[in-house]
Amino acid sequence: MSDFSSLKRNRNSFDKLTKAIESINTPAEGSKEDDRFWQPEVDKAGNGMAIIRFLPAPAVDGDDALPWVRVFNHGFQGPGGWYIENSLTTLNQKDPVSEYNSVLWNSGIEANKEIARKQKRRLTYISNVLIVSDPKNPENEGQIKLYKFGKKIFDKLTEAMNPQFEDEKAINPFDFWDGANFKIKIRQVEGYRNYDKSEFESSSALFDGDDAKLEALWKKEYSLKEFLDPKHFKSYDVLKAKLDKVLGLDGAAPVSKTKAEDFTPRSSPDIEDEELDYFKSLAED
Repeated sequence: MSDFSSLKRNRNSFDKLTKAIESINTPAEGSKEDDRFWQPEVDKAGNGMAIIRFLPAPAVDGDDALPWVRVFNHGFQGPGGWYIENSLTTLNQKDPVSEYNSVLWNSGIEANKEIARKQKRRLTYISNVLIVSDPKNPENEGQIKLYKFGKKIFDKLTEAMNPQFEDEKAINPFDFWDGANFKIKIRQVEGYRNYDKSEFESSSALFDGDDAKLEALWKKEYSLKEFLDPKHFKSYDVLKAKLDKVLGLDGAAPVSKTKAEDFTPRSSPDIEDEELDYFKSLAED
């Protein structure tokens, strides 16, 4: 467990966070039934708003922890049903879907590349947040929740820590004392949730900098490392068998142009897409 005085002493040194963001941006789940997770609700028009505060890495995860974890998964439908599984690439291990997609991509056949696009990894970030304002569900206000979000929101965090203009001050959004509340603004654009108008408020100390309240809050945060526990991931062989069944494969041979035209997999629309650079790197390897 981390020490609170150490957290406060090192709060102005967020090189570790910025370096982690750089490594993420360089090309190269919790259960839906889990009531620790929170998402803002929207109205019938698809609009919604809430205010949250991103929290530092939880005490229980230790001094080397980051205030977020990344989880990759796949969600697509083939002739043999749906494939919805966490990707072993989350744990820096080989994953059968990513390997198969690299074969498709490397085939040079555009129809195969389109299949790979629909089967590509999807990226989820998970962080602890304090719910400051939740108009649709005010009973959540003041509670610590786990917030699952995609690349669009993470880009907002990145921009706050690495502002583009000289008159903008860099902030650590996860800092108790110099962080800032985050306004989530949701619109429905072309059938999808859009977060472009979301923004950070001015920097301010949470709880007016009351260390006793902050330490109590910090110690109540949920472990994030839990989501990287291997128990949440099936073995390579089990995933390979599932993939073969869903896609009707008889091995690792690439899908032929005829098969690709006969069936195009449907992709689940729940989480934002990860870059195709990963397929290309696998193909090059």
